Amino acid sequence: MALPFPAIDPAVVRIGPIAIRWYAVAYIVGLIGGWKYTRWLVGKPPFAMTVEQVDDFLVWATMGVVLGGRLGYVLFYNPLHYLANPLDVLMVWQGGMSFHGGALGVLLGIVLFSRRHGLKLLAVGDTICTVVPMGLLFGRIANFVNGELFGRPAPEDLPWAMVFPGGGPVPRHPSQLYEAGLEGLVLLIVMHLLWRRPSLRLRSGFLSGAFLAGYGLARITSEFFRQPDVQLGFLWGGATMGQLLSLPLLIVGGVLMLRAKRPA
Repeated sequence: MALPFPAIDPAVVRIGPIAIRWYAVAYIVGLIGGWKYTRWLVGKPPFAMTVEQVDDFLVWATMGVVLGGRLGYVLFYNPLHYLANPLDVLMVWQGGMSFHGGALGVLLGIVLFSRRHGLKLLAVGDTICTVVPMGLLFGRIANFVNGELFGRPAPEDLPWAMVFPGGGPVPRHPSQLYEAGLEGLVLLIVMHLLWRRPSLRLRSGFLSGAFLAGYGLARITSEFFRQPDVQLGFLWGGATMGQLLSLPLLIVGGVLMLRAKRPA
């Protein structure tokens, strides 16, 4: 009774040997959508950046996402392979991106950009964190289209279980859609609702903490349905790498929310 995996061409457009893939489209749509959304957010207190500075930060964010995401995957998920095959680090078209690495890349970009322009670090971080779930939503949908990062074997009576091309004949959880819903859509709505409350928006660091804690909780939850990376499997205490990397985010996010000061 499992649903067949929809046979979607991973390439949106093919022009001779050149192919534009859904994964690339997801990054482009997420970055452009996030850029437009950020331009709207900075028009309200605490006015973290000017519109022109948002335009400049788009380049910093793109570099942070791509470089941080790739290096994060190399270091966190498959270091031995890339140590033996260093040129494979450049082969991003073969897949392999880490949210936690991308988050560190964007964080570094926020710190450097804020210092360069004399901006308040937490205010900029609060604004960017409100937008990030939009990119996660499109990225997880692209994971589903590619048939990658599929879930663990599902119960026989699960009506939406799917047989993925790379997952053998066993019906599995479509965990990419779970993550798109939790890390993307739900977190995007929650962050927007928090932003709409000036009493929370003006507490420097609160929204950053809410995002980190919210993402950590969503990722830890969805990892219970996601198949662990084959080269890692289950780690300490039966946890996955995604759960272990998300636990510090949950803790730091909670601390930031508790320490966020009310505006004078």
